[in-house]
Amino acid sequence: MNGFARSRSVALVGLEGHVVDVEVDIGQSLPGFTIIGLPDQAVNESRERIRSAARRAGVPLSPRKITVNLSPATLPKRGSHFDVAVVMAVLGAQGVVRVPTDTVFLAELGLDGSLRPVRGVLPAVLAAVRAGFPRVVVAAANRQEAALVSGATVSAAEHLAELLVGFGADPALLARAAASSRPADPHGKASAETGAGHEPDPDLRDVVGQVEGRQALEIAAAGGHHLLMVGPPGAGKTMLAERLPGILPDLGDEDSLEVTSVHSLRGEAPCSALVRRPPFQAPHHSITLPALCGGGSGMPRPGAISLAHRGVLFLDEAPEFDRRVLDALRQPLESGTVTIARAQSVAHYPARFQLVLAANPCACGHAGGVGRACTCTAVQRRRYFSKLSGPLLDRVDLQLRVPAVTYQELSALHGDPPEDSATVARRVARARDAQRERLTGFGCQSNSAVPGSLLHRRLSPGARAVQPLKRAMDERTLTARGFVKVLRVAWTLADLSGATVPTPEHVQLALYFKTTVAA
Repeated sequence: MNGFARSRSVALVGLEGHVVDVEVDIGQSLPGFTIIGLPDQAVNESRERIRSAARRAGVPLSPRKITVNLSPATLPKRGSHFDVAVVMAVLGAQGVVRVPTDTVFLAELGLDGSLRPVRGVLPAVLAAVRAGFPRVVVAAANRQEAALVSGATVSAAEHLAELLVGFGADPALLARAAASSRPADPHGKASAETGAGHEPDPDLRDVVGQVEGRQALEIAAAGGHHLLMVGPPGAGKTMLAERLPGILPDLGDEDSLEVTSVHSLRGEAPCSALVRRPPFQAPHHSITLPALCGGGSGMPRPGAISLAHRGVLFLDEAPEFDRRVLDALRQPLESGTVTIARAQSVAHYPARFQLVLAANPCACGHAGGVGRACTCTAVQRRRYFSKLSGPLLDRVDLQLRVPAVTYQELSALHGDPPEDSATVARRVARARDAQRERLTGFGCQSNSAVPGSLLHRRLSPGARAVQPLKRAMDERTLTARGFVKVLRVAWTLADLSGATVPTPEHVQLALYFKTTVAA
């Protein structure tokens, strides 16, 4: 026993991973087990898990003073995934195993010596590979998730004794592993959310009428634009919103890896495959600010807007949400990221989602309609809709009124069915291909992310086409941000129609969709 050994693990700050050196020194003083280097409660509690797991594996820890240092000491260490790295370093210092310094360990220990899955394995392995440590060891339930990272050499084990034998310990330890093995963890199964057994998206053929609503949904999908729908209850706003993911194209490799990393960090279940379909999040209007944007004690976890990254965030009954919650969306809508600051660290999470808002025209839902009269006073109507602030609505590209469905439209179900999602998705895919070809080299993938400077210069549709926009700005009905958003939608309309540049008609229609609710 040389009294000193080192292993490696990864500390996650948001989606950013940092390789951590786990250094162990076994001294000659009174018995003890100390962990230093900014450990949280879960890391400190690993001492008892490690003692019990090592004893169950047949290699009790030394009765001497054990000091564990997690370096760099200034980086907060949170989570139970340091367990195996610590026990390997301790047993390496005792001379039980030879611990290679090019291997990263990511797993929690059970008291029986079993290796249990942890959340955040995908971003942790990705960080290890990028830092030059492609060899990783995980729990068996995390094997598939770790293997999603290209270039990683993944080893997995179900019991500590099995792992120790693989690193030079006495093979007789395997008998103990068999004697104290535990049943398979039911939480190790992949869920539908992580890519296995994905249920089919709702189909657009189910939507009755709503010609403008279907058109706006197609425009939103083709260009990645945000959408607001205002209409009476039962008009089909929710049906339209739920069918948006079904006409969006599959995620590319880079986006898919990023989206899957967020879901891995959330930790509902180990990921068995990359998320290829755009995610859809529809939180209840009682959601809190930390649940939407991310938060929690210790290291903040990603919220609904990050789980909707590269997908759709749908806020039904939007005016019922807390005003602070709605206004918190303004910065992520512009930057595509959310930053959560804590006393000891700052976490950054991706949040480039499509926002879809649905709202009734007033609290009773009958303002501006035909039939039942609105029972709300003018003050109540203003108070109800004022939850959607001007700066928030200015960031929404498409705004339309969704009328109630008539009996004539409803009875048309017996005739030719409406277009299905697959047909619309093919047009959306062609429009996205046109955007990628045009925007190559400009650092953006869709029209919704085109910088304003590019739209004013190289991608300007011409003075004649933007004349209505100049007039709207002079009349103070359109802001400078709104001017840019109308041009972005006009380019999407051009892509859908196969035009090489937006026409005045495209710009006029884009302006209509931007200002129809405010009119």
